Amino acid sequence: MTELRHRGATDKELQHQNSEDKGSETEGKERDGASDNETKSDSGVPEVPVSADDTPEVLNKALSGLSSRWKNWWVRGILTLAMISFFFIIIYLGPMVLMMIVLCVQIKCFHEIITIGYSVYHSYHLPWFRTLSWYFLLCVNYFFYGETVTDYFFTLVQREEPLRILSKYHRFISFALYLTGFCMFVLSLVKKHYRLQFYMVSAYTVGFLLFIVPISCVICNDIMAYMFGFFFGRTPLIKLSPKKTWEGFIGGFFATVVFGILLSYVMSGYRFFVCPVEFNNDSNSFTVDCEPSELFQLQDYGLPPVLKSITGWTTVKLYPFQIHSIALSAFASIMGPFGGFFASGFKRAFKIKDFANTIPGHGGIMDRFDCQYLMATFVNVYIASFIRGPNPSKVIQQLLALRLDQQLHIFNSLKAHLTEKGLLPALEEAA
Repeated sequence: MTELRHRGATDKELQHQNSEDKGSETEGKERDGASDNETKSDSGVPEVPVSADDTPEVLNKALSGLSSRWKNWWVRGILTLAMISFFFIIIYLGPMVLMMIVLCVQIKCFHEIITIGYSVYHSYHLPWFRTLSWYFLLCVNYFFYGETVTDYFFTLVQREEPLRILSKYHRFISFALYLTGFCMFVLSLVKKHYRLQFYMVSAYTVGFLLFIVPISCVICNDIMAYMFGFFFGRTPLIKLSPKKTWEGFIGGFFATVVFGILLSYVMSGYRFFVCPVEFNNDSNSFTVDCEPSELFQLQDYGLPPVLKSITGWTTVKLYPFQIHSIALSAFASIMGPFGGFFASGFKRAFKIKDFANTIPGHGGIMDRFDCQYLMATFVNVYIASFIRGPNPSKVIQQLLALRLDQQLHIFNSLKAHLTEKGLLPALEEAA
């Protein structure tokens, strides 16, 4: 009996162990199935074709004896110097050429992103994918640039009737264009791909010196972070960009702040860089000439006690814009790289290395301007919050839109105010 009981207990233990083994096998199968499903879902995502090596043959032959690490260093360095030289040529050609280059860069970056999207999603046969993409780009540019162009080129806009209409009814036309695109999007919806199409449409709706300094700071930070990281980098910074290091990040920060202060000091002394572009009705041309504002005039600043003891100076002459350049340089160094991290995550999502192969060793135009878009947004907010004052051209534009009796009332009020301040008699004597 005892032996039977022992056998019975043993049988129960074996049955329990077998059930556990079966359960573990089932769990293993479920896990394997889940991983298989994940693999299938990942493999089901269309991949963008990998770009071929587009390094010029001359550079390939000249650098053939180097390792891939140093070959990439020299290719990036040579092309970087070429791009910086091209940037200086654009600055020399003037603001109008710079505006056109900015528009071309924006269009090229958008083209690279849309090309990636079309390469991935063209198999879904979504109607009007590229048409709607370019249409919304046109609407956004018209909405954001319309009022700015009117402010700076008020005389020219008022002289040409078509431009005057586009300026006067700018917001209404912008809304009408957006409404047309909205209707086109609704008509393009495909029953099986609603979620995908709504996800994609959400992506659609997303002085000269004040332009050059921020861009130059981002370029400087990119170069110096690469240099410090290449020679001294040891500690990884973020998983999205394995080649980024803390040494490069910190070294790029200090180098960019110093560069921003020096560049601001040099450029603030030239009217070409500090005066806005205006249309001269008498000469029928664009001019860059003005009396620099206080922002670009040297002023005395007292030094902290610590610096006084070190340098022996009590004050130092600086342009007020140099103080602002510290904020711009700091943002370019600390927050600007996150635009690059975002772009790295975007490229990893689509399993590509670069947005395009436009520039050997660097990738596409978007690869060079991934940080610039975040920087441009910050500069716009910073200028509106801390630098920009009332715009005389915009005030005049609003005054001319009033009735004649309202204009006369404002004239009399302004005359009384200037007389009270003692300025009007002085102006009359000067006249």
